[in-house]
Amino acid sequence: MYVTISDFIKEWNREAMLTQSVLDGLTDESLKQQVYSEGRTLGRIAWHLTTSIPDYLAHFGLNINGVENAEGVPASAKEIAATFREVSSYAAQIIEQQWTDQSLEQIQVAFGRQESNAQILMGLIKHIVHHRGQLTILMRQAGLKPFGVYGPPKEDWIHLGVENSPL
Repeated sequence: MYVTISDFIKEWNREAMLTQSVLDGLTDESLKQQVYSEGRTLGRIAWHLTTSIPDYLAHFGLNINGVENAEGVPASAKEIAATFREVSSYAAQIIEQQWTDQSLEQIQVAFGRQESNAQILMGLIKHIVHHRGQLTILMRQAGLKPFGVYGPPKEDWIHLGVENSPL
């Protein structure tokens, strides 16, 4: 659990960098990929992941501007990736400016539970990680090689001298 804003920002920046690498691997065509006919597209999930950051933080009391035109999913993968880059950096700045280490101990109602602001921030990271995982699956279905987030994708194991992933 985070005890300082600095602790959170370090993890936030690391996870944002990993998410950015996934988003940078998207193509305009891949944004249309769906798991099933009624499911969200890869583009919808990527855009939701991006636009939900300021909405989430505002819900828990931070004064932060949302993403303009958040309702419609851009047709450009580069636009989604660029917007995420801006939003993730902006969110870190807002948190550093508006919350203190003591703010992390404050309790709020979050999704029907009593949680500290530190838990709420951890929830934001988990939300992004959850959707990032969905993106990597949809990328593979769209014919793209996903970025190796916490380890290499199967295509990169051969560069490590392993023919088949040991995991």
